[in-house]
Amino acid sequence: METIYEVVRIKQVIKEVEASEKFAIRWPQDAADVAAQFIGDDDREVFFVMCLNTKNQVVAVHRCHVGGLNASIVMPREVFKAAILNNSASIIVSHQHPSQDVTPSREDIEVTARLVECGKVLGIEVLDHLIINTKAKYYSLKEHARL
Repeated sequence: METIYEVVRIKQVIKEVEASEKFAIRWPQDAADVAAQFIGDDDREVFFVMCLNTKNQVVAVHRCHVGGLNASIVMPREVFKAAILNNSASIIVSHQHPSQDVTPSREDIEVTARLVECGKVLGIEVLDHLIINTKAKYYSLKEHARL
């Protein structure tokens, strides 16, 4: 007999970083290392948010959206929700390409611009958008002047 399940609610899970696990982000590679730990080997695109305090320490991480093999729909309200709830001064967003190619797409650049504008309105700076792979190799939109 086949069982059918009805999805009643999808719960957002926010993992707070323990006090002993404070990761300070000084360079894009630092952020890429943190993101790779959480989403580097996923088989679908995952949009990931690191919430930072005024000392650029990660206070919370949030898997904002899980997409398909080559796309993820990113809604600014979902990206900034964790930052607001954690009183974050800034965020770094990242996602991985399951193909392991870290080259940004046109959509990656457009969503970054939209998030930067939303962050200005909210007073939460978007410091960078990283595209990562399993080896913590990355493409930083800030380093390439696309932020």
